[in-house]
Amino acid sequence: MRHGVETICKDRMFRRLYRSGKSIVKPLFVVYYRRNGLDRNRIGITASKTIGIAVQRNRARRVLREAYRLSQNQIAKGYDLILVARTRTSCVSMNVIQQELLAALKKEGLLLC
Repeated sequence: MRHGVETICKDRMFRRLYRSGKSIVKPLFVVYYRRNGLDRNRIGITASKTIGIAVQRNRARRVLREAYRLSQNQIAKGYDLILVARTRTSCVSMNVIQQELLAALKKEGLLLC
């Protein structure tokens, strides 16, 4: 558990979500999600080398993690989520990412309210 958020670390869990999970594609990120049968959410965050140099990839991951952390109380429990950074993720403020994340999850019915 990191920053109060349980993370997905195993490659097989990432592959299972990519293969059998549903996806939400946005200009700033992609969200893969799937029910996990638990009473809590788990999250994985990825940023490939197409994002840019290490500084940009780290910022993209940091911004996505913080946007999720601030929104986690509004998200329905019992899901595995993977947030995949896209090229523009590192250039945008965390507030914009958070608003986009909440809008995307609301559209899919994953928000509590």
